Formats: sequence, C-alpha cells, structure tokens
Amino acid sequence: MKKDLAIKKAKTFDELLDAQFGRVGSKRRDEFDKRAQYFVISEMLKEARREANLTQQELADRVGTKKSYISRLENGNCDIQISTLYRIFEEGLGRKVSVLIG
Repeated sequence: MKKDLAIKKAKTFDELLDAQFGRVGSKRRDEFDKRAQYFVISEMLKEARREANLTQQELADRVGTKKSYISRLENGNCDIQISTLYRIFEEGLGRKVSVLIG
C-alpha cells in the first residue's frame, strides 16, 4: 500500500523509479539499472544492424561469431565484453563507439 501511494505521488521519473525499484545503490535498483542498460544496448544493436541492411547471420559472419550470439545480444539475454561490443559496432556495422562513465 505504501509503495502504491509513493508511485501515485511521484512527480518525476526519478521519484517513480525510487518508488518502484528503490533508491540508487539498493540491490533491487541496481538490478533494474543493469537490465535497463542491457535493453538500451540491445535496441541500439538491432537498430544499427537493420540500418546496415544486415541479417543477424551476416553480422555474425563479419565479426566472427555465431548468429545465436547476436540474437541473444539483441534480446538482452547475455553479457557482452567491451572488446566484443567495439568489434560488433565498429568492424561489423561501421559505427563509432564511445563510452561514458558517470
């Protein structure tokens, strides 16, 4: 009940996230933030691959991996090493990657 009230009273997106998943640094919020980042990366990968007019298999061939791995990445279902992320975007898709740590 208290959580529902906090959600209804939320005026900003951050307040809504705090009410729904806890404050930044809590275990539940950290897990949400992690899943959100996987989702963002997977959507960027799908969009870039489609813009390049490549199938998952063609992208996998370009970067020396399997189609199933590209599929899992696009569905947010696996971790990715930064070196692999660079290889997929830069070598496979001809995109520049920058990383911001905040």
